[in-house]
Amino acid sequence: MLHSYPTPRDIGLRVPAYLREARFNAGFEHALKGGHLTEVEFFRRSFRLGFRVAKLYLREVRRSRGMLDFPMRARFRLRALWRGA
Repeated sequence: MLHSYPTPRDIGLRVPAYLREARFNAGFEHALKGGHLTEVEFFRRSFRLGFRVAKLYLREVRRSRGMLDFPMRARFRLRALWRGA
């Protein structure tokens, strides 16, 4: 199944002049495809900001469609002391 992902320009975003547009667009696309920040190149400023903008865009799209974001499920350990009666 082929998907068509929007570019920042398609949704009306303008990339600031101090960022590298190609790297910003790569970060934006990476986030839309569900990627994680795992490689060194992903931590460059333009890529990170594109990634962040895409995550915010996805949150707004989901909200507009009525989908809720639930809080992260956290694990914790519960330790109880047993005192015999």
